[in-house]
Amino acid sequence: MRVLIVEDAADVAEAVAASLARAGFVCDIAADIAHAAAFLEAQAFDVIVLDINLPDGDGRGFLRSLRRDDNRTPVLMLTARFDVSSRVGALDEGADDYLVKPFDLRELEARLRVLTRRNRGLADSQLTLGRLVIDTAGQTVRCDGDLIGMTRREMTLLNLLSAHRGQIMSKERLFDGLFSFDNTDVGLNTVELYVARLRKKLAGAGVAIETHRGLGYRLDVRDE
Repeated sequence: MRVLIVEDAADVAEAVAASLARAGFVCDIAADIAHAAAFLEAQAFDVIVLDINLPDGDGRGFLRSLRRDDNRTPVLMLTARFDVSSRVGALDEGADDYLVKPFDLRELEARLRVLTRRNRGLADSQLTLGRLVIDTAGQTVRCDGDLIGMTRREMTLLNLLSAHRGQIMSKERLFDGLFSFDNTDVGLNTVELYVARLRKKLAGAGVAIETHRGLGYRLDVRDE
């Protein structure tokens, strides 16, 4: 859901972020290891896209330091090296996947979806809740087979709540999943607006978004 892109080539980083945003991911960009470390101190991420060659060090060294600190965030390495030994080395050092540059943005999106599903213990991209079928790959929601129109952030919010169904998600955690650090003009209460919109669209679908005062929101399946 929330991705940290560690890439010093601004055009590559911005193209990746724009593509992932259209697919429902929230992205922050770090141009070097120092900025990546600062982001990780301030925010938890669902996945990290990490270039190997960075201005202030080797991405593999940064990956090793993350694993030594017991940071288990899934990491997809980007490399311009085609030799097998470099790719095997990255995987042995703790990477969960890799892509060789140049790469297709669609493949990157697909690989990140697999990593986030695997991290949450989901076998495939479709999740059935009540009368809903949520397709995280296709970014669609259907109720009894009928398509429910969703905005990008409404879909992201539903993905967050459904991935943690039965658990109370704080407003702060939902906000972090919906907005990047660049959205400094957006207030925390915006989450309430998106929850209200989502409730309206899911009415009669066999699920409910409960409000727990002072704690947050929980998505639960209801018999109707």
